[in-house]
Amino acid sequence: LGSGSGAPQTHRHKRKTRKIHSKRARGRMGSKVYDVVVIGGGSGGSAFCKRAAGYGAKVAIVDRGVRYVNGVREGAGAGGTCVNVGCVPKKLMFNAAAVREGLSKESGVAAGYGYEVPEGVKFDWAGLKGRRDAYVAKLSDGYVSGWKKAGVDVYGGFARFGAVQGEKTKVIEVGEEVLEASRVVVAVGGKPSELDVPGSELAISSDGFFDLEEQPRKVAVVGAGYIAVEMAGILHALGTETHLFFRGDTVLRRGFDPFVVDQLMKAMERHGPVLHSNSTPAAIRRDGERLKSLELADGSTHSGFDVVLVATGRRPFTEGLGLPELGIETDKQGRVVVNEHFQTNKYPNIYAFGDCIDGPMLAHKAEEEGIAVAEHIAGFAGHVNYDVIPGVIYTHPEVATAGKSEEQLKDEGVNYKVGTFPFTANSRARCVGDTEGIVKILTDKETDRMLGVHIIGPNAGEMIMEGVIGMEYGASSEDIARTCHAHPTLSEAFKEACMAACMNPIHF
Repeated sequence: LGSGSGAPQTHRHKRKTRKIHSKRARGRMGSKVYDVVVIGGGSGGSAFCKRAAGYGAKVAIVDRGVRYVNGVREGAGAGGTCVNVGCVPKKLMFNAAAVREGLSKESGVAAGYGYEVPEGVKFDWAGLKGRRDAYVAKLSDGYVSGWKKAGVDVYGGFARFGAVQGEKTKVIEVGEEVLEASRVVVAVGGKPSELDVPGSELAISSDGFFDLEEQPRKVAVVGAGYIAVEMAGILHALGTETHLFFRGDTVLRRGFDPFVVDQLMKAMERHGPVLHSNSTPAAIRRDGERLKSLELADGSTHSGFDVVLVATGRRPFTEGLGLPELGIETDKQGRVVVNEHFQTNKYPNIYAFGDCIDGPMLAHKAEEEGIAVAEHIAGFAGHVNYDVIPGVIYTHPEVATAGKSEEQLKDEGVNYKVGTFPFTANSRARCVGDTEGIVKILTDKETDRMLGVHIIGPNAGEMIMEGVIGMEYGASSEDIARTCHAHPTLSEAFKEACMAACMNPIHF
């Protein structure tokens, strides 16, 4: 990774130079001894154990798997939330929604290419769910195979800290198994937050969405974050009457550039779910035998929902680990408190990262942290540049962001410039009939260094990486503007926005 100053760091992972080894003393009778035990088989835990095993460590990984408590899913399975009940299956549903949306007369996409789409095109929810679940299961199994191929021992079940023998040996209990290690990594991930109102047990979470056997006719989605916005958009595009309830004036109130949020709100008002702003849930009630109603704090009631889906955020899944008994500090949200090397307050050989510590709950952030911890343990300079972690929201149009927002730059007193370019002036976007959106570049007014990139439009999630790499290596907007981009491509919009920041665009 780059240093953030424009100069790349030297390589930190020459495997022949250093190895992770502990003095492997014999464990207690019946216990198994490892250099590292990883608790959590999600994106971060998986990245850590494979990198650490590559450095020569004897590694065990414990994944709690999936169970249902009173009909509510707990745990995700190998690969974590992203693979099983998050990023991956949600993107498959997003793609299915995009196909149906393209076939609709309202979008005009299919008709624009000369296709005559008959009335009443059917969508097979159950068939798609079956194919999706089979794909996810195969991908999840692939994680386990990958761990074993790397020489990692795999355990299933709930892990809990047992005794700590001095400051070196940590004992982990997994059912009847007893594991000992000189280092333990906590990468347990998170789980959906619950709505604290009467009748909350009648709602489903974002995890529960993937257990729906039938397509709901009418849905209430509660939340303002990216999960709520994505799921509301998917359900709407698939033909479900969808209502999105959120507390403030807009969605995505935290961490997103206000200009991009404004553009997304306008797009959703034109062709998205029904928006209910300034709506605070007060209760969920039964509405007949099968339906539900949502009562709001203002006294109004919205009825006739097959499903009330609550997506008001996620929280760490740290309970039951035995952290308080060890004196390991957690904050009010249950997140493990760590230092700059991801070490806990009391035991430097107990690490934590990913969704169970502070920061955005993103799979790619957890992966970077897992690799950084493995490198730190091996004696290298493990590093994560949090200033350029990308965030992508799979809506129509897509949203992607990295770096600073205008609001942040104003608060920090930074003098900056703005360069923008609309997709309406991009040849490829016009060819595919998807011209909603804009690319926005923020640069330092004195040095022209790129400080933030915000995109709303087609393929924003792919295009953002040009900005991420540029910012990681300290690029200026002129560096990008003077780099030849293939024509006709959507990425030309990125180049033109950079040209707008440092000189003038040539196609707008």
